[in-house]
Amino acid sequence: MMAHSKNRICLWYNGDAEEAARFYAKTFPDSSVGNVMRAPGDYPSGSQGDVLTVEFTVLGVPCLRLNGGPAFKHSEAFSFQVATWSQEETDRYWNAIIDHGGEESACGWCRDKWGLSWQITPVALTEAINDPDREAAGRAFQAMMQMGKIDIATINAARFAP
Repeated sequence: MMAHSKNRICLWYNGDAEEAARFYAKTFPDSSVGNVMRAPGDYPSGSQGDVLTVEFTVLGVPCLRLNGGPAFKHSEAFSFQVATWSQEETDRYWNAIIDHGGEESACGWCRDKWGLSWQITPVALTEAINDPDREAAGRAFQAMMQMGKIDIATINAARFAP
């Protein structure tokens, strides 16, 4: 059993909370699956013995997955932002999400097969758009606006263009 955190993120799923938690634990470092609680009785969207909640940690953030049924869906109003240090790391996380039934979005955002949004954000991008040279920051920002997955070389080329 995982230690209880005073505050943790609770995410709503439609019966596949355990599958999602195991995928994240396999994909991201400092991630793990903890207690899987099964329903002690029938409930509106499930039966006794079904997985009700899954405690897990993703990238060090304590979370709880709740199999609450089809009533609520994920939206871009909530996302995990994952800072990456290299193109290889960026590609690895992006591709893991996309290749596991996810879909691409814009500017480093993608959605996993459960509808949860992820921002796979290279540190180089964050540094570029915070460059004190506002023209360099603007060029990097405009380059990002044309991307799905972030390409660090393209961001740096735009930032440092003569």
